[in-house]
Amino acid sequence: MTTVQSPPAPPTAIRPRVVARTGLYAVLAANVAVVTVFFAQAGFASNSLIVIGRLLGLYGALVMAFQLLLVARLPWLDRRIGMDRLTSWHRWTGFALLWTLLGHLVFIAFGYAEGTDTGPVGEVVDLAETTEGILRALVAFALILVIGATSARYARRRLAYETWHFIHLYTYVAVVLAFTHQVAVGTTFTASSAATTYWYTVWGVALGSVALGRLVLPLWRNLRHRFRVSAVVPESDNVVSIHITGRDLDRLPAQAGQFFLWRFLTKDRWWQANPFSLSAAPDGTGLRLTAKTVGAGTAALRHLKVGTRVFAEGPYGAFTTLHRRKTESLLIAGGVGVTPIRALLEDLEGHAVVIYRVSAERDAVLYGELAELARAKGAELHLLTGPPVPDKLAPRELARLVPDIADRDVFLCGPPPMMNAVLRTLGDMGVPKQQIHFERFSLAG
Repeated sequence: MTTVQSPPAPPTAIRPRVVARTGLYAVLAANVAVVTVFFAQAGFASNSLIVIGRLLGLYGALVMAFQLLLVARLPWLDRRIGMDRLTSWHRWTGFALLWTLLGHLVFIAFGYAEGTDTGPVGEVVDLAETTEGILRALVAFALILVIGATSARYARRRLAYETWHFIHLYTYVAVVLAFTHQVAVGTTFTASSAATTYWYTVWGVALGSVALGRLVLPLWRNLRHRFRVSAVVPESDNVVSIHITGRDLDRLPAQAGQFFLWRFLTKDRWWQANPFSLSAAPDGTGLRLTAKTVGAGTAALRHLKVGTRVFAEGPYGAFTTLHRRKTESLLIAGGVGVTPIRALLEDLEGHAVVIYRVSAERDAVLYGELAELARAKGAELHLLTGPPVPDKLAPRELARLVPDIADRDVFLCGPPPMMNAVLRTLGDMGVPKQQIHFERFSLAG
């Protein structure tokens, strides 16, 4: 087994995730301040309800633009923060957007209805019929309501990813409608040339980021690398490895621990994109993913033909050596979650302990490769088998296997219940949060 390894960055006091997160907060805070200044310069209406409503509308427009930045899949942000965390932030800012726009609508309606006999609902209807841009804003708000409803945990669990994704494409329709509403009736937007330039810049950067990360980069990388299936290797009855080749793969900025969205361009599967981690560290000549059968889509992978064209979006994820804090590591894998762990072991330097948790030995996919790598790198490898109870990853057991666990980086990947239990255990054992690295498969947007 030969690999081309780039030496990982040594542990540093500078934390990339903190830098990226702080940068995002600073950008958002600075824009909130700028919006507030432009709003004050534009002058206030005599009605305080209208003043509050207009300010909430401006903040809503800013939050909407910020949301686009979170789902843009920009490599710099993704590698430092991670798609799962960006998705979580996107979700919460989405609810913030919903309440902000609702407040905008309510305050504007009651503000314009003050001193009239029409009432807030009648005033909204009258504005929609007589004022340019209001009807578009109401349609945008209705779309955001539908999108917000499908993002609720109850609905999300019951919708197929493709259905959920299709509904969320209407977000872009809502963005366009909201922007044209702002252009048509936004007094702050037209109050000065500086304000007009600012808002065009905000929306241009937000939409441009989405176009770059979601369209331009994937198209450019696939045209450049021309991915194809080079081999299909069954690992067990329900697990298969797909080897990918292409052009100039040494220039593909992929790292061990990351994942791609893979589309295999066959007649019946070209429209499906599935996230699979790299199960081997990129060596500049090929890529490998390893998938477990969980449905018709993954079951069809073992029938792929050599030469099948592949459209790959990525690499994505912050589950890499970039975030190391210590020179020694502990890698914990559960089930098929071993795939990024196996790739990370190949890439990590320094002493490593690997714990692989499965129900039975026959479920230990890639165990032979793990054992070979462990011998070559001087790592400790522990295979833990058996039912979930008793917990073989409880504090006492982990302390026995890894007495110096608090002095190691911990990389964790496995089924959600196992990951949640291990995260609680690591907290109980006093392992600092900045030394715990994990990522859940969540796609922003």
